[in-house]
Amino acid sequence: MDIIPTVFISHGSPMLMLEPGRAGPAWRALAQTLPRPRAILAVSAHWNARVPAVGAAAQPETIHDFFGFPPPLYQLDYRPPGAPDLAAEVAELVPGIHVDHQRGLDHGAWSPLRFMYPAADIPVIQLAVVPQADVESHYRLGKLLRPLTGRGVLILASGGLTHNLGDIVPDAANGEALPYVREFRDWFVDSLQRRDLPALFDWRRQAPHAARAHPSPEHLLPLYVALGAAADEAPATSIHSDYQLGALSLDAFRFSA
Repeated sequence: MDIIPTVFISHGSPMLMLEPGRAGPAWRALAQTLPRPRAILAVSAHWNARVPAVGAAAQPETIHDFFGFPPPLYQLDYRPPGAPDLAAEVAELVPGIHVDHQRGLDHGAWSPLRFMYPAADIPVIQLAVVPQADVESHYRLGKLLRPLTGRGVLILASGGLTHNLGDIVPDAANGEALPYVREFRDWFVDSLQRRDLPALFDWRRQAPHAARAHPSPEHLLPLYVALGAAADEAPATSIHSDYQLGALSLDAFRFSA
């Protein structure tokens, strides 16, 4: 069985589901380059837990975990089958992980998946991030999950390369970004593509404007899971780069040998 690359997607504003711009087609094109997975483990910035946790619902519900958006967004649905068998595999690989038999799919998971696999015919479950833990812990969590990539599982990490909602510029054109957003993004992408793990683990101190780019870390943590789950020395291939609302970097990466 082919080893499936791991993926990180910056999912941006929920409005991308109605106005996909350049991101939606890029996500769709990405899926077409990947071997078809038997199941998907979605690592979402929007499921925060105190300890590692995995969903195991047989039929995960669509969670509309956003507020103040146009009504059509709340009518969108994404109902793939769940993967309790995959949750059991994850539990074997990650000692002490909490298994949640009710967890559905939040928009960090289903917004990119609606573009990547619109038929919703591939089983999906979610993995939580732990904001109280550091990025290196999430990298190590990814390494524990690495065997799944050789078992037909796509590890799809969904967050944001930058995420400060307080800095959003509502009338910014797509592609426009605040200067600090570009500076943080350029530092991070350079460090990632050089696979400078010491710098990436110390991003809070070394990256320019780190605290402003990420007032809280949850949108960056999924990337480290995908990085850890990929093969050692797997390059980070950029599959999309754009900006939304001035403050959101929409970079996406594929990690594969």
